[in-house]
Amino acid sequence: MPFRPFSPAPTSRRRLLGGAAGALGATALAATGLGSAQAAPARRQSPPSGTYRIDLHAHCLPPDYRASLLEHGHLTIGGYPTPNWSPEEAIAFMDYYGIQAQALSISDPGVSYLPGPEAIDMARYCNTYAADLFRAHPTRFGAFAVLPMPDVAASIAEAIYALDTLGLDGVVLLTAYNGIYLGDPRFEPLMIALNQRKAFVFVHPAAIPADAKPELPLPDFLEEFTFDTTRAATLMMATGMTQRYPDIRFQLSHAGGTVPFLSHRISVASQTVLGELWPESLPRPSVLDTKNQISRFYYDTALSASPAAMASVLAVTARDHIVFGSDWPFSAATLPQTGDRDPAPGLSDVFDSAQRMEVERHNPLRQLPRLARAVEG
Repeated sequence: MPFRPFSPAPTSRRRLLGGAAGALGATALAATGLGSAQAAPARRQSPPSGTYRIDLHAHCLPPDYRASLLEHGHLTIGGYPTPNWSPEEAIAFMDYYGIQAQALSISDPGVSYLPGPEAIDMARYCNTYAADLFRAHPTRFGAFAVLPMPDVAASIAEAIYALDTLGLDGVVLLTAYNGIYLGDPRFEPLMIALNQRKAFVFVHPAAIPADAKPELPLPDFLEEFTFDTTRAATLMMATGMTQRYPDIRFQLSHAGGTVPFLSHRISVASQTVLGELWPESLPRPSVLDTKNQISRFYYDTALSASPAAMASVLAVTARDHIVFGSDWPFSAATLPQTGDRDPAPGLSDVFDSAQRMEVERHNPLRQLPRLARAVEG
């Protein structure tokens, strides 16, 4: 039977996972000292020198894509003004902050704001643009493919073309499409295709509809993005998706949102009344298995290069599952090209120089073999 695009179910995004990410507690971890035994040096260390970093959380806005966003009223992304972007500006940013290469991706809203055929065409344009870019600058750029979600059939076709023909380094998926989160069974055929290719999948948060979140005078990128990452990751574990497709490597944005902080609460779900109501068709999670699944995610440092965030991540996974991310150009305000040339000075409060080299270079390159071959010869 052919795959068909789905229509969003009436269930709201909030009801879908309830309060899985409702705790505003990530910053409280700073007081606990978790992870300090394996990470925190006695004093701030100096970062490695040179242009060595590999950035796995960096965005691009190809000219026609950015024009389309503005034409359709997307003047902000997650509450941040839609930025300018060009390859020349990206390279200047990288040179300033010692970044050798960026794996580029399309941020929220992806291409899902466009109707079917237009979304398919825009995804192909963005992916072809990215492939041409890293062929013109092989040691400076890689790319994750954007897919015309929530059209599952078209997304499978585009993923196969982008990975097998264009040679992109992975795929970027938003946490939810039309209120349907990753982990939902409707995405199963896509996950099968990605698992067959042992794909690296960058999970990026999506803006939440205004009628599904509190009316607070705060932009989504400040807090809501982290909660949405948590909802998606939790549902992927709860529905067994991360168990069924172990060859997909998922990178969670912004140090995993609140996943590390809530890891214990998530893992004891089966021991509560929720466990008694667990659907027979889904694998019942155990504490140990959930902890294992959480440890298998990759966590980027974008907007999260602080002792609190890194200690939280180190409490749930090993250092080799942490990868560098800048979130540029959306982080341009916090990473101006003036003054300190270290894009993540807070990492030196947690890692020594050798450990930073691991997080900022070796770990990313191990996940992206095509880019590794390009930058290392």
